[in-house]
Parts: sequence; structure tokens; C-alpha cells
Amino acid sequence: MKSFQFLSNDNLPAVSPGTVPAFLDNEGLLDAYSSAVIYASERVAPSVVNIDVFQKNRRRDSEQGPHRAGSGSGFLFTPDGFILTNSHVVHGASEMEVTLLDGQTHRARLIGEDPDSDLAVIRVDQSGFKPAALGTSGALKVGQLVVAIGSPLGFQTTVTAGVVSALGRSLRSQSGRLIDSIIQTDAALNPGNSGGPLVNARGEVVGVNTATIRSAQGLCFAIAVDTAKRVAMQLMKYGRVRRSFIGVGGQDIDLPRRVVRHFDLREDKGVLLVAVEPGGPAARAGLQERDVMVELEGQPLRGMDDLHRLLSDERVGVPTSLAILRRSERLDLKVIPVEKQISN
Repeated sequence: MKSFQFLSNDNLPAVSPGTVPAFLDNEGLLDAYSSAVIYASERVAPSVVNIDVFQKNRRRDSEQGPHRAGSGSGFLFTPDGFILTNSHVVHGASEMEVTLLDGQTHRARLIGEDPDSDLAVIRVDQSGFKPAALGTSGALKVGQLVVAIGSPLGFQTTVTAGVVSALGRSLRSQSGRLIDSIIQTDAALNPGNSGGPLVNARGEVVGVNTATIRSAQGLCFAIAVDTAKRVAMQLMKYGRVRRSFIGVGGQDIDLPRRVVRHFDLREDKGVLLVAVEPGGPAARAGLQERDVMVELEGQPLRGMDDLHRLLSDERVGVPTSLAILRRSERLDLKVIPVEKQISN
């Protein structure tokens, strides 16, 4: 049987006065998990901001100025003051004030927002900031360590840690459009975390924290940084995200098996047109109410979410093939999408 030796006061290593033994040094006690969380948070925290949002008083007889309407989080991603956050954090704001880790406050202005992806870019008109490093969400693995940083309930620069619980989730934005490639994590999020970064162990932003499920615990979601980078570039360039539009209202339906076999369709679902905008791209292409759309550019349409996803900015002004079922016929039409106009 092996014998074990326990440390006692008599056999502790001798140390000189005023020094800390190596085995009691705090750094020595930190495990790899703690070290990774500390490294990631220290690297990104200087780039994270608290965003206070103010709105104009709607009462005509009120002499009061803008009132504080809420707060959220964001992070600097360029040295010259561009900040990424959620659309729902800044939507409708008449004024915005951001606070950095060192307590500095700055006025910010809206560059652009995209409710369909729940992302927005705002800017502080100064330079010399330390931006967060943007990583890639395409390399994430389920079970990987992630750290969330933000200002939940106004507690600035709060750090929580967890793992990537799942990848490729879909989440419905407040505009009703589906956001793809959502990251699910169990890093705790609370009101005020929205817009803050989700960070990997290297201190790179891999997502933008956006939502929780109130009735559940450990179910939190972030928009993938690859999506955020693409949206941010368009917001900085155009002030909006360009998407194409054909002018239809549709309803997801299941197709009878005999119809699927007869037309050799790849999916047993389609989009039933319940409205066609007069004079719109779809009407000009010959689409009618009660038509069933089954393919766009050779891609199956299993529902309106597929249609929205495929009508990207690249399709604006480009003739696009559309397969429909009309009574007992299959028709292949050409539709030319136009840019979707966003109403405020």
C-alpha cells in the first residue's frame, strides 16, 4: 500500500520573511479556465461601453428635455469611435451617451441600424480608442469557452463565462425576420447585456449578445460576428442594409405528396401567395394570388423565411428565376427584385 505524506507546519518549505510561498501565490492557484476568462476580459473590457439612451418627451406641453429611456451595451471596433450594438438598444433614441471602462463619457450619434438583424452602428466623434479584436464565428465549436461582457441592469463591465451550447440556431428579430447562424450560450445574460461582446479565450469577439428566454435559465443567444461584420460594413457605407424585395405576401404551406411526386420537387413545402403588390416586381413578372412558389434560383422555398434569406442585396436589379405552381402547371418565371425600402 502506498503511503501518503501530509504537509504540516514542521515540513513546510522555508521562506524568507516578507515573501509568499510559490504554492500559496494567487497566480499559481489559477487554473487554465480562470486564466482564460481573466485574459479575455482584460483584453476586451477597455473596448466595451455602456450606452444610455434618451428620447424626446412626447407631450407637447412638456418643457422637460429628453428623458432616459433605457440602457444597453456595445463595443468599439475601430480606433476612430465606431461602436457595434443591438438595434433594439438604440432604436428611437434622440440622444445617446456612452461610458467607457475608465469612466469617460461621450455623446454618440447613430450611423445606421438594421432591425432585421438586430444590429446597429453608432459613433463617438473622437479617435484614439482601443478597439476590440473581431474574430470569426465560423471556427466556433460546441463546448468552447466564451465570455460575455456588458452592463446588465446598469452594472458596468460585468463579466460572465460559459460555453457555446449550440451553433446554427435561428432567432426571430423584432421586425419579424429570421436571423440565421445564432450562437446559443449559457454565459449568463440579463437586461442591459444586449449589444455587448461575446468573446473567445483569445479575447476575440465572436458574437454580439442579443437575447435571453425569460422563462428559462442558461438559454442565451448572440448574433454571430461573421454576420455582424457584414452588416456593420453596409451600415457604415450606406447607413442601412440593402435587401431585395419582390412585393408579395405569402403563407407557408405543406404540399400534397402527389404534387411533390408529379413535379419532382425536392421539398414538400412551398409559399402560397396571398397578396401581390400592384405594379411590384412580382406583379410585373406575372405572379398572381394563389400561386405557390417552390424555388428561387434553383433553391427550394420551404417558407417565407427561405424567401427572405435568398432575397439578399446581391439580387437587387438582377433577373432571378422563380418556379411556381399554378393549378395543374409548373411555370418558370423571371422576376427582377428591387431594393427594399425601410420605413421609420
